[in-house]
Amino acid sequence: MELLERIKENAKKYNQRIVLPEGYEERTIKAADIAIAEGLAHIILIGDPAQIQAKADEFGLKNIAKAEIINPVSHSKKELYIDLMVELRKSKGLTREEAAKLIENPLYLGVLMIKNGDVDGEVAGADHSTGDVLRPAFHYVKTAPGISVVSGAFIMVHPDKKFGENGIMVFADSAVHPDPTESELAEIAVASAQTARAICGFEPKVAMLSFSTKGSAKHPHVDKVVNATRIAKEMSPDLLIDGELQADAALIESVGKSKAPGSQIAGNANVLIFPDLNSGNIAYKLVQRLGGAEAIGPILQGMAAPINDLSRGCSISDIVSMIAITANQAAGKKNS
Repeated sequence: MELLERIKENAKKYNQRIVLPEGYEERTIKAADIAIAEGLAHIILIGDPAQIQAKADEFGLKNIAKAEIINPVSHSKKELYIDLMVELRKSKGLTREEAAKLIENPLYLGVLMIKNGDVDGEVAGADHSTGDVLRPAFHYVKTAPGISVVSGAFIMVHPDKKFGENGIMVFADSAVHPDPTESELAEIAVASAQTARAICGFEPKVAMLSFSTKGSAKHPHVDKVVNATRIAKEMSPDLLIDGELQADAALIESVGKSKAPGSQIAGNANVLIFPDLNSGNIAYKLVQRLGGAEAIGPILQGMAAPINDLSRGCSISDIVSMIAITANQAAGKKNS
């Protein structure tokens, strides 16, 4: 079974509640209709119910009637969410009047629904910038316990099955944080391991990548990776992780045995942690374009609840896939 098919099958079992704040947007409504038809999640659309139904009729969508539709201007929990907003942001001086305006913004309403436990995850960004999607998330949902940084992972599905876990690898951070500190790099490693478990369904073997393997070069950049590896082990003692490793030592068994004898990870890594966004972003695009791998993501990591940001150029199928991925993340958080 292909990875995305497996992700969708798992999503059907979990029946998580996924909110789509851009309920007025054409691709989002069409993706919601497909997700409902396939049973991927309990779908909540935010928007004017009459407008959403009119668009569903226009596009010939038969399943939108099964979605839960929340009008951001008038709904039964509006006052409750306003109170919650004011309480959570009182140290920042948020007034009730300001909260009453913000809660009518679907992106703020979506994260307040998550914060109040009314939904399990969110998918947005088809019609908004990353900043617009993440700002309310940072203000109200915040990062997971023990995590201070949000990162972006790509699941790479390589045609050569000898790499990673039958061709599947997690690359991070390849999307969000330009230059993490050693502590932040450790957090990215731990969060990426959780992504591997929750979405890919395999036990992570994490390689902390560098231009050095086990002291073959001396430089502050190498020290950062070495220290990040130590911190990650302290954060998650049971995690299979090693570093610093060059990419060939992490992926090729013969090279791993030569450069890092005795390592459980060298030559067997299925999660690759890059030292900065430059290397992570370049690597995933090279593997995708030159290596013929499929790149699934970016998947946001580190939030207290799964909130995933779409590209504004996303397709309907991209949104459907991200709904399924978000459902897997939500279930994974509950299980952990």
